[in-house]
Amino acid sequence: MTNLRIERLCKTFGTFTALDDVSLEIPTGKFVCLLGPSGCGKTTLLRVIAGLEAPSGGRIFVNGEDQTRMPTHRRDMGMVFQSLALFPHLDVAGNITYPLAIRGADRASRAARAEELLELVRLPGMGARRIDQLSGGQRQRVAIARGLAIDPKVFLLDEPLSALDAGLREHMQIELRQIQQSLGVTTIVVTHDQKEALTMADLVIVMKDGVIQQAGAPMEIYRNPANAFVAGFIGTTNLLPCAIHDGTIEVLGARLPITEGDRIGVDHGAVQLSVRPEHIGIVPTGKGAIEAEVTFVRDLGESRHVLLQASGQEIIAQLTPETQASYRPGDRVSLDFRPGERVVVT
Repeated sequence: MTNLRIERLCKTFGTFTALDDVSLEIPTGKFVCLLGPSGCGKTTLLRVIAGLEAPSGGRIFVNGEDQTRMPTHRRDMGMVFQSLALFPHLDVAGNITYPLAIRGADRASRAARAEELLELVRLPGMGARRIDQLSGGQRQRVAIARGLAIDPKVFLLDEPLSALDAGLREHMQIELRQIQQSLGVTTIVVTHDQKEALTMADLVIVMKDGVIQQAGAPMEIYRNPANAFVAGFIGTTNLLPCAIHDGTIEVLGARLPITEGDRIGVDHGAVQLSVRPEHIGIVPTGKGAIEAEVTFVRDLGESRHVLLQASGQEIIAQLTPETQASYRPGDRVSLDFRPGERVVVT
């Protein structure tokens, strides 16, 4: 059964269209990331789902029930705001159980729920702490616990990890995913961080200008992007002008035979070839299909990035630490694009 269904949702602010005919279905228990650049409509979509913004058109269904005009407090949705919005005058337990208090739950049941959720978010025994006594990661956990206090049908989070430093952010990505898996609650997270989406999500929804560009499993979107925007936004890729002719991809002055596994979404017009850096091989000059010159080498420890120029186009290749060859700016080399890992998009 589909837990959340959105039909032709629109939202305008004056003459600005924030959401343009958005439709999607989210199955029960899935972890979904709304992904896209600033201003693409992802936070607006989350707020409309939560009932914090009224749609200009379209409908929202949860478990088959039309909730389009239902007040926020009746939607049984938990939410974590980007600012966290914790109450400094309440202790940790008071913050967590605030949604229960405004629903009239008695003190004993609130205390029991706070204890249960503190165990879940790995803050046992910290219910009496003040908010200003907590670290950033601990405050994040309290906000997550508060969002889960009402046992929501849908759990909504608006860029919940954006204020954390890189190391803690990566740790919290895993922890949030583990919490969601243990509860099985349908969860929707807004993020502009592609790595965050790829780490956590069952389903990634890529948005641009209020329109869904592609929805699918993370690796499906990574390996088979619907268009050049998705290819460039999800991970790093090389987008190169190309043409399809007589069973070949013409790119950078070379003709590459189309092989099984290559995804040719379009074969005419202004098309581009998307090749991921890890799918480019560097070989001695004259040994590969495309001649290039090394312009910069960046060693990141776990990988080595080689920047190159070929027929006036910038290209990035990614090598593993085990690669024996050492390259320097000015070196002449040849490139091979791995068959079966090439995507033609508009």
